[in-house]
Amino acid sequence: MIGLGTIFNVGAIVVGGFFGIFFGKFLTARYQEILITACGLFTTFMSVGGVMEKMLTISDGTLSSGYTMMMIFSFTFGAIMGEWIDLDTKMKQFGEWLKQKTGNSGDSTFVTAFVTASLTVCIGAMAIVGSIQDGILGDPSTLITKGIIDFVIITTMSASLGRGCAFSAIPVGICQGTMTLLARLIEPILNDSAMWNISLTGNILIFCVGINLLRDRKIKVANLLPVLLFAVIWTYLPFGN
Repeated sequence: MIGLGTIFNVGAIVVGGFFGIFFGKFLTARYQEILITACGLFTTFMSVGGVMEKMLTISDGTLSSGYTMMMIFSFTFGAIMGEWIDLDTKMKQFGEWLKQKTGNSGDSTFVTAFVTASLTVCIGAMAIVGSIQDGILGDPSTLITKGIIDFVIITTMSASLGRGCAFSAIPVGICQGTMTLLARLIEPILNDSAMWNISLTGNILIFCVGINLLRDRKIKVANLLPVLLFAVIWTYLPFGN
C-alpha cells in the first residue's frame, strides 16, 4: 500500500507525543530541565555522527574532509532565501494558529515545542529516501524505521517541552505524503550525489536544532531550510561534482 510508511510515521509521532505528555505530568521542573538538556545532547551528537560520516574519508591511512565548497554555496544562498521568505516566522504563525484551534491557548511552550520537534523529525535524508521508496516501490520499511526513531525522540521531547511536540505529525504528514505522491517526478532529480548533499546539510541543520535546545540564543533553523534545495542545485552545476 503506497503511503503506509508516512501513515505509520505520523501515528508513531502522535503516540510518542501522548506517551511523553502523560509521563511528563509526573516530572518536576528539575527533571524536565534535564530532559531538555538530554534532548539537546542526543540531537547534537546524532547529527554530528551523520555529518562526519559524509564529510570525512580515509585514503592511504590519511583522514581528509570534503564538501566545503558545497556547504559554503548551499548555506550562503539558502540562508539568504530563507531569511527573505522568513520561514521561521511562518512556522511560528502556523504554530500559533494550531495552538488556538486545538484549545491550547494557555500553553506558553506550545509553539516552541511544535517548531523544535517539527524541525527535528522533518529534516533528513531518511524522510526523502523513504518517501520515494514508498511512492515508487510501495516499500515503507525506511519510513517505518524512521517512525520508530521519531517515536523515541518525540516521547522524550514531549515529556520536557510539552504537547506541541505531538503536532509535529502534521508537517511530517504533509511533507512526506507530498513526496510520496510526487516520487516518480522527483526521483530522477535526486541522484546519489544530491542525496549525499541533502544528508550532509540536513544533519548540520539538525545539529542547529540541538544547539537551540542547549542554549538560550536561538538559531532560526527554519530560515535555513532552503539550504537543502541549494544542496541539490549544487549537484547540477558544472563544478558541483
